Amino acid sequence: MALGFVLIKVSPKRERRVYEILSSIDEVEELYPLFGEYDLIAKIVVRDFEQLSEIVVKKIRAVDGVLETKTLTGAKF
Repeated sequence: MALGFVLIKVSPKRERRVYEILSSIDEVEELYPLFGEYDLIAKIVVRDFEQLSEIVVKKIRAVDGVLETKTLTGAKF
């Protein structure tokens, strides 16, 4: 299992639409609006880091209005 937290910058006035699209992606387990440098944070849980990369590139960055992403990978202690 791979866990990632994706910080997402969105074009002004597109936050709600991007939120709606991203919340419909199966691998997005949680999605929250933020205030500050990033507009949204998504929790992604998938089988491996290759799939995590695929979700970020092909499903999240492909959404019209997404300007930038920063992915933080989770680890277990």
